[in-house]
Amino acid sequence: MGTLWYNGNIYTMKKEGEKVEAVFTKNGKVIETGSLHVLKEKYQSHRFKQEDLKGATMIPGLVDSHMHLIGYGEKLLRLDLSKMTSKQQVLDAIKERAEITSTNEWIIGEGWNENLWSPPEVIVREELDAIAPNHAVLLKRTCRHALVVNSKALTHASINEEIQSPVGGVVGRDDHDKLNGVFKDKAQDLIFDALPPVSKNYLEKALKKAIDSCWSLGLVGVHTEDMSYYGGLQQTYDAFNQVINKEGRPFKAHLLVHHEVIDEWKSAGHSFLSGEKYLEWGAMKIFADGALGGRTALLSHPYNDDPTTNGVAIHSQEELTNLVKKARSIKLPVAVHVIGDLAFQYTLNAVKKHPTTELRRDRFIHGQILRKELINEAKGLPMIIDIQPQFVTSDFPWVIDRIGEENMTYNYAWKTLLSEGIVCAGGSDSPIEEVNPLLGIYAAVSRQVKVNGDFVTFQPEERLSRFEAISLYTKGSAIAAHHELNRGIIEEGYEADFTIFVEDPFTVNVNDLPQLTVFMTVVDEEIVFRKN
Repeated sequence: MGTLWYNGNIYTMKKEGEKVEAVFTKNGKVIETGSLHVLKEKYQSHRFKQEDLKGATMIPGLVDSHMHLIGYGEKLLRLDLSKMTSKQQVLDAIKERAEITSTNEWIIGEGWNENLWSPPEVIVREELDAIAPNHAVLLKRTCRHALVVNSKALTHASINEEIQSPVGGVVGRDDHDKLNGVFKDKAQDLIFDALPPVSKNYLEKALKKAIDSCWSLGLVGVHTEDMSYYGGLQQTYDAFNQVINKEGRPFKAHLLVHHEVIDEWKSAGHSFLSGEKYLEWGAMKIFADGALGGRTALLSHPYNDDPTTNGVAIHSQEELTNLVKKARSIKLPVAVHVIGDLAFQYTLNAVKKHPTTELRRDRFIHGQILRKELINEAKGLPMIIDIQPQFVTSDFPWVIDRIGEENMTYNYAWKTLLSEGIVCAGGSDSPIEEVNPLLGIYAAVSRQVKVNGDFVTFQPEERLSRFEAISLYTKGSAIAAHHELNRGIIEEGYEADFTIFVEDPFTVNVNDLPQLTVFMTVVDEEIVFRKN
C-alpha cells in the first residue's frame, strides 16, 4: 500500500525554494513527486492511503550528524545540570539527590557549565564532600571533556595524591598542589574505570528515551558515537539492535567506531556501511584534542586568558598519523574530533600522508577554531566538516576572551566554509548541546546571543541562509554518511523520510524558528510521531 502526501508546503531541498504539490510513496521510497491531480490519476489503481498535511510544511527528514545517542538518553534519565545558572543551584541539587539515594549508588550529574555562573568558578572536590560525604559523586561538564568528583569517588577509583596526569589528560590540583577532584580528557578514564558496569537493560532504557525524544523533535536518525563506553562494542550494538529493530522503532543510526574498539569491530567481521536494518557502521572515531571550556582544545598559540597552556594533544602527530594509517588498512575513513586549529593541522597532516580511498570521505568533527591557511589546505580534500551551530550561542561571548580577539577571524566560520566549497553537516553533539535541530538551524541563521539582557549578533558575516542551515541537517548529513544518492532530498527513488512542521521554517520570523511545532516525523513512509 502506498501513501499520497498533499495539501502542504512540500520543499524538496534539491534547490532553494523548490516545492511540489504532492508526493507518492510506497515501500518506504519516494515513487514520484508532482501535481496532486496527476498523481491521483496515475496511481488510482493502487491501494494507497492519503495523508492530508493540512497546510503544514514537509521537508526531507532531519538527521543529526554528530551526537551521542546513549549519552543523550542518560541525560534524560540522570540529574540534568545543564540549565542551572549558579554553582549553589548545582550543589543544592546534589544535596537533595543524596538524601534520596542509597549510599552504595553513585550520584551522577550531567551538563554543568561554569560559564553560566557568576563568578564562573568550577565545582571542586571539597564542595562536594561537604554536601555528600557518604556518596560517590561524579558530575560531567557540559563538554564531556571534564568532570569533577568527590573524595568518596576518588577512593572507589583508588586514586591518591601521588597520581600523575596521563598522556592526553589533566588531573586537576589546587593552589597547594592537592587534588581538587577535576579530571580532564584522558584523565577522566581514571574515574570511568571505577564506575559500576552498565547493564544491557540500562542501555536499552536510555536508547528508548533518546529515540522517543528525537522523533518528537523531528529527527529521523542520527550519526552517533557510543560504541566504546558501555561495556564493549557488542553489548552496545546489541542494545541498539534490540531497541531499533527487534522492538520496532524505525530510527536510522549511523554508528561511528572509536579506535579503541576497532580491533573488536574488525574481528567481528564488520565493514564500512555494513550492519542491520536501520543500523550501519561508519568511520573510525579519533579524538585529536579536548574542548574550549576546560582549555584542552589544542591551539597553535597560548590561551588568551591562560598563557600557561595551549591545550592538550590527545595523540602526538606520529600517533595520530598511525591511527589514520590503521583505519586505511581496514578500508575506513576517519572521523576526528578537532576543535583547536593545531589539532586541525595535525589531522590534515595525517590524512594527507595516508589519503582515504574508494571515494570514502573523512569527517573533521567540530572545526571551530581555524585559520585561513587551514581552510585553503582543506579545500578539495575528500572530507566534510561536522559543525555544531549551537556552539555559537553557547560559546559567545566568553570564547573571545579565551581565544583572543586577534585570533577570531576564521572561528565558527560556517559561511566561509560553505563559500569555499567545503561540505558541512549539522549536528548537536548532544548531550553537550540540546538535541533539538531547530536550535542549531536558528543559531546558524541568526548567530544571536543574549548578553546582559540584549541580543548581540556575533560575526554576522558568517550567518547562513535558511536553505543553507536546513541543508546541514538534510543533504549535509546524507553526504556525511555516504547516502547522498538516496537520502537528504525529496526525489524519486529516495527514502521516504520526512520532517513535517505545522509552520513554515522558510517564512516564519527568524526568532520563531526554535518554537516551530513538529506535526509529524516519518521514517521510510511510517509515521513514527504525530502531534495530537
